[in-house]
Amino acid sequence: MTGHARIVRRSIAGLLLAGATVVSAACGSPNRAGSGSTPPAGQKSAPTRGGSIVGSVRADPASFNRLVAADRTSELVSVLTQAKLVRVNKTTQQVEPWLAESWTADRDGRRYTLTLRRGVTFSDGVPFTSDDVVFTFAAVYDAKVDSVLADAMTVAGRPMEVVALDPQTVSIAFAAPFGPGVRILDNLPILPKHKLEPALQAGTFAKAWTTSTPPADLAGLGPFVLHEYMPGQRMVFDRNPHYWRTTTDGAALPYLDRLTVELIPDQNAEMLRLDAGQLDVMNEDLTPDAYGQMKQAARDGRIQLVDIGTAIQADSFWFNLKPGAFDGDPRAGWLQRDELRHAISMAVDRKAFIDAVFLGAAEAVYGPTSPSNKDWYWTGTPTVPYDPARAKALLASIGVPPGARFSVLVQRGRPRFERGAAFIRDELKKVGLTVDVVALEGNAVVQRLLKARYDAAYFAPTITDTDPVNQQDFFMSAGPFHLWNMAQAKPATDWERHIDELMQRQSASTDAAERKRLFDEVQRTFVEHEPVIYFAARHLYVAVSSRIAAMKPADDLFPVLWAPDEIAVRR
Repeated sequence: MTGHARIVRRSIAGLLLAGATVVSAACGSPNRAGSGSTPPAGQKSAPTRGGSIVGSVRADPASFNRLVAADRTSELVSVLTQAKLVRVNKTTQQVEPWLAESWTADRDGRRYTLTLRRGVTFSDGVPFTSDDVVFTFAAVYDAKVDSVLADAMTVAGRPMEVVALDPQTVSIAFAAPFGPGVRILDNLPILPKHKLEPALQAGTFAKAWTTSTPPADLAGLGPFVLHEYMPGQRMVFDRNPHYWRTTTDGAALPYLDRLTVELIPDQNAEMLRLDAGQLDVMNEDLTPDAYGQMKQAARDGRIQLVDIGTAIQADSFWFNLKPGAFDGDPRAGWLQRDELRHAISMAVDRKAFIDAVFLGAAEAVYGPTSPSNKDWYWTGTPTVPYDPARAKALLASIGVPPGARFSVLVQRGRPRFERGAAFIRDELKKVGLTVDVVALEGNAVVQRLLKARYDAAYFAPTITDTDPVNQQDFFMSAGPFHLWNMAQAKPATDWERHIDELMQRQSASTDAAERKRLFDEVQRTFVEHEPVIYFAARHLYVAVSSRIAAMKPADDLFPVLWAPDEIAVRR
């Protein structure tokens, strides 16, 4: 298996995360900001320290080492126990100083000098220095480690040059000018050199910090430390007594003394526990059906329902556009045509789709960037009218015969996807298309997509950052997340080549206005060819217990737990 194939497997597996959209931030990197925490809007008094909460996950972690594990639960362990040089605030969509308290950039935007916070120690009391930063970068780039984060930490296809200038200062140089700047550092948790250097030198880093590692052997810079892990049951985290972050008035964070994460396989079980007072924070945002079920509990005061807003990314419907995928198939003349996709976009009533799939809690979307992504949305995105008659005419113009048939691949057990695909099937029947919805288990779906053995698919992609540079694996033709034709050796079409050129130019630009102009052109080209059809972005709600007194809910893989040090309970 080539390294390139490994990249594809990791990226496409992201489709099978729990359906949440991961959102980071828009463009902008302030050089300095306060490290303190402030109470949520509307809160009358500062939260008090102490107490504990219970959260949930769907599955056990694959590892306690985030550099080698891409699963959702391993990421949560990292969020709770580790820290990064900078953080993308999921509520403000801005880059914030974190372990690095400030930074400066050279004139061409290729080299940054970061000043680290003084007095910071790991959870075991060992001081944090620039050596830990250099070590972590060495680990993520080591070929023997084969890190799942390596691709996210490259610029222009090359690793960064990281040098410790002194114990509190680090120089980081990019291979080329890079528009997002230091926001790329939000991808990488900083790990302890004193704990893991022997494993890296021995070539065994990929096997370090497995789930059988005693919690006492772990160390981190995050707000919590792992106290106990019971496979198949729970993880227990205690507050890190050496945590470096404080509130604006100097009080120690985190607020909580303990955070227990229970393994709960589905949302129905979560809701029952939440309603019974046995759970405080759910694994993800609520499905539309679940929201309706929880409204009465909220009216009775047993829980709180929090409106996060419309998701930044819509669910996706696309066709297999790999050249030659349908050679010898009588449908080859029309199955990969732009006109087919345009006709489908017109044949689906988005208002009815929203009512049927999301129970009305969604917003119509017509392009790859939702209006919720205010910094990057192209305001010129054309709306697509519901026009079955025009759709029929367009199908006839490319020789699609009446009753023409294709299949749509969905993941079994995901009601939103299954319901969405069924609605599309019923709408397309009205314009003479016969659609077979094929629901398969997650691994079977991945294999079909990787091998391009499918007609069409309907899923929710996982986005790690709203800045388009950090979505190049989707927009670039060589990208492993280029859904309709992944990891191309060279662009299969002229319009994909044009998007490649635009994305490369806006990645290298450090001018915000120019980057926006170039990405508008990317969106215009994308809409003209519509390789992915979008119908609606759902409205997001989270449910938490009435005990929660402070939190910062956001559109994220972990809507509440993304900022664990600022969660507080009523005492």
